[in-house]
Amino acid sequence: MKIHFNTKLRRTMLGVVGAMFATVATVAMANPEVGEPAPAFSVTDTQGQVHSLEQYNGSMVVLEWTNHDCPFVVKHYATDNMQNLQREMAEQDVVWLTVISSAPGTQGHVSPAQADELTSSRNAAPAAVLLDEDGTMGRAYAARVTPHMYVIDGAGVLQYAGGIDSIPTANHADVERADPYFANAARAVLAGETPERQVTRPYGCTVKYAD
Repeated sequence: MKIHFNTKLRRTMLGVVGAMFATVATVAMANPEVGEPAPAFSVTDTQGQVHSLEQYNGSMVVLEWTNHDCPFVVKHYATDNMQNLQREMAEQDVVWLTVISSAPGTQGHVSPAQADELTSSRNAAPAAVLLDEDGTMGRAYAARVTPHMYVIDGAGVLQYAGGIDSIPTANHADVERADPYFANAARAVLAGETPERQVTRPYGCTVKYAD
């Protein structure tokens, strides 16, 4: 009986370990790859309009994950860094989509009206604010923190994924001292070039996904 028990226990443990590796492999495969087609999405904005990647075929698209209560996000809005980048991109006909993946009841979750008030009060200039309450879009892009930035070229290919800059602090003064990873990548794609850094480490507050 003892041998039978140990064999059964061993098989159970192996099954659990196998399941764990299967889960890890699935998550890894879900991560978007730069140089490959960006994940499709279909998400409603604060005005009730649905936005999909397909509808922006031919246009460069920027995705910005945000949480207005996150000090790392505050850093880039209080200094007008994010708003200046939004306007710079808009002048080049880039579609800038701000994405909120905070689940109801978590930090950063807002109603459509609250999101619009934030856009107005901060003088922000995204093309739209997408409300990804169930986290489907965020998980498709493996968005981990706020801010987490992505650049998609006109052919729908992901060209950049990562941090907004090189200094992972909430110190407002660091904005001017940092290497602007995202801005450099976006400008390179606009120029028809491949960004020097296509993947960088994002920093910020963890995205508050639904369980």
